Amino acid sequence: MQVIQQKLADPNVQLVGLLRDPDANAHLTQLPAIIIVPGGSYTHIPTQQAESLALAFAGHGFQAFYLDYSFVSDHQPLELNPVWELGLAVQLLHQHAADWQIDPDQITAAGFSVGGHIVALYNDYWHDQVATHLNADPADLKLANVILGYPVISPLLGFPKDDATLAQWTTEPQTMAAEQHVNAHNRPTFIWVTADDPIVPSQNALAYATALATAKIPYELHVFQHGPHGLALANAQTAWKPDANQPHAAHWLTLALECLHNWHQA
Repeated sequence: MQVIQQKLADPNVQLVGLLRDPDANAHLTQLPAIIIVPGGSYTHIPTQQAESLALAFAGHGFQAFYLDYSFVSDHQPLELNPVWELGLAVQLLHQHAADWQIDPDQITAAGFSVGGHIVALYNDYWHDQVATHLNADPADLKLANVILGYPVISPLLGFPKDDATLAQWTTEPQTMAAEQHVNAHNRPTFIWVTADDPIVPSQNALAYATALATAKIPYELHVFQHGPHGLALANAQTAWKPDANQPHAAHWLTLALECLHNWHQA
């Protein structure tokens, strides 16, 4: 497996890739790709967790990447800078599809916690605001699908918890309320969450799913009964405390892979 690091605009922003050669015995010469957008409350990134998620998808035949994006310490307020950076990452995958043996029609972004916020907003804005900001062809920004794990969807739905943190995020909270900007260009979306998440209320995921349903965008929503925030793979590999090893919630990965396969075959 080849590890690559690509700087994106700002020296602190980079895309890390875990690239594999297609199986010589398989009929595929191009692999699907996934960009993991990890959480961290816009203050840090749990790099080892991001790597574990990327490796899990690499083990299922993906060219896997994770995005190191801007924090509130880089921009005051942060606004949509991480969304623009995800756009640069998606554009890079399209541009290097042949070099990196990627099927450009099978690029997925998977966001977790505030990474889910970035991906949800990108899902809303890729075709217009992101394309305009980056002066890019929307075709080079298009995703096949989106995965959202225990996502922040809106700063008005229970996270962040205080006005001071919200002020670090944005001066216009409505702009960052992803459920309010779903439109006909949104891509098929797989969402999973735990009902009793104590940090980011599950209402975030429910609000986005409702907006997708209203816009008639294909989606699949799984609300698992129990699990703390930040489950990642929800198994012993990524459990940050004993209760974060949740075998039932860990089914999300298999369900997501099946969902992506079905959407690709449709």
